[in-house]
Order: sequence, then structure tokens, then C-alpha cells
Amino acid sequence: MIQFFAPDILENPELPESDSRHAVKVLRMREGDSLQVIDGRGHVFNCRLVDAHPKHASVEILSHNDMPLPWNSCLTVAVAPTKHMDRMEWLVEKMTEVGVNTIIPLLCAHSERREIKVERLEKIAVAAMKQSLKASMPEIRQMTPLREVTEMMPNANRVVAYCDSSIPRVDFAQIYKPKTDTMIMIGPEGDFSPSEIKFAIDKGFQPVTLGDNRLRTETAALYALSSCHILDQAVRP
Repeated sequence: MIQFFAPDILENPELPESDSRHAVKVLRMREGDSLQVIDGRGHVFNCRLVDAHPKHASVEILSHNDMPLPWNSCLTVAVAPTKHMDRMEWLVEKMTEVGVNTIIPLLCAHSERREIKVERLEKIAVAAMKQSLKASMPEIRQMTPLREVTEMMPNANRVVAYCDSSIPRVDFAQIYKPKTDTMIMIGPEGDFSPSEIKFAIDKGFQPVTLGDNRLRTETAALYALSSCHILDQAVRP
């Protein structure tokens, strides 16, 4: 099944240029053909193509329904962007496929990258959302300092994962609370500074380890997020 993305389909029943080109030029769709459109907010629209224009194809909405995410909790990953942006782009793609509600690029003392282009990451998330047959797109925030992140989601199960073994940690699986709102904070390639770890713990974040292996930033973030889904499924009735 191929999904098309039109975030404003109710106000403007027209596919964006990239989706129009894909439908008309690549798939060779014509007027009268059926197609499925998502808006990124959990809604699926069954449509008919009424104008096969390669730059702004228009559709007629025949019916629509909700497609809720297959998990009930809010999963947020705050992760320091990697020096090489292609690795961060890969991470956004995979986290969207696995399932995440919010991605927060985290600004830390040891951050290798201090600026990002959210628009580029959103385009990658859109493609991953369509590929994984979801109808909801994760929210991708602007770069946010660690101190601001520690004020977010105060009632959630919040954890900070780091490499510094001199500061006591527990295994993530031991303290994870299945099917509850969770925020995971992952540091940069040079790890959090000791003062940042202490600050996060003082703010109520639980210190965790993700196992004995030393993981890259993007690997650690995906590992932790995947663990949430696996542990949730383990307690499924």
C-alpha cells in the first residue's frame, strides 16, 4: 500500500508537489484512480484523483477514518545531534518507523553539533511515516538546551542514559514502567558532563545504563526507544 501525505487536505484537497510528482509521473496514476492520503495527525483519507497534475494533483475525499498509534503512552527521546548529520537523519527515520511521539534535539556542553535544520528532519520523518504505514508524524522540536529539557514532562518516567560508570546507574529495563509516558535523554558523542548528569538527576531523572556495550549516540537512542516497545509488548494482555 502506498500512502500520500497532505497535511492540509481538509482545507486544500491537493497533494504537495513531491507527492503529486510521485503519483502522476512515477506511478502513472490518472483521473479516477483511488489513493490513500494521510495528514500526519492520525487521519486517513480514501480519495479519488480528480486532476492528475504532476505538480499539484487534486483529489476528492470519499471517506476518512482515524488511525491511532499502536501504543498509548507518550514516548519522547531527547538526543544530542551527531557531528555527521547523516547519522542523525538515519536516527529520525528509524525512530519514526519504530514509533516515537516527540524528538528533541538536545544541546549539551559536549555537543558536536549546535544547529540543525528541523525542516530537513521533518521531510525524513514524513517518508518514514508513510513507509511504516502510520498516519501520525512525530513532533520534532528545535535544538533545546538540557536545562530546558529537564523541566519537561515532570510527571513522566524520565531517564538519563550515560557512559560515566563513576556515577551509579541502574539497568534501563529494571526501572522502565511499561505503557507510561516516558522521556529518554541521550547525550552527545562525548557523553554528558558530570555536572549535567548531576543536574538531571537532581531534577528527577533516573540514571540508567543501556548495557555493557559502548554505543554510539544514535544507536543508544534507538536501542532505548526499541526497548520501550519490547517491554510494553511483554506485558500486553
